Amino acid sequence: MSDCIFCKLANGVFPTATLFENEEFRVILDAGPASKGHCLILPKAHYADALEMPEDLLGRAFILAKKMAAELKTVTGCAGVNIVQNNGEAAGQTVFHFHIHVIPRYSGGEAMVSWNPGTLTDADKEELLKAFGRN
Repeated sequence: MSDCIFCKLANGVFPTATLFENEEFRVILDAGPASKGHCLILPKAHYADALEMPEDLLGRAFILAKKMAAELKTVTGCAGVNIVQNNGEAAGQTVFHFHIHVIPRYSGGEAMVSWNPGTLTDADKEELLKAFGRN
């Protein structure tokens, strides 16, 4: 897409701090990192989110995320890694070009991905099982 900033970043229209590149993806350091080493995996082709991507390409994106996470642990010495991918505004997506955040996490650092666990009610469980044909 001609107006998509991530298309432009992924395809070298704008300069980036590129950690990895192949014919399908570019991995860049995030300009607004949550922690040292935070990077983005960007497909060169435009897809708004994971639901639009072909499954084989989506699979390769997550394989690349795993490889980048392992390399970041080695390079940065981080204690853990968040691999984050949001789909839709309600899920926190702000740029509507599929991307994966790979975020090194350091001991004693700020928690990023958290929620207050709720309770799976019997009514919700039965409703969902029925909707999925699993009752």
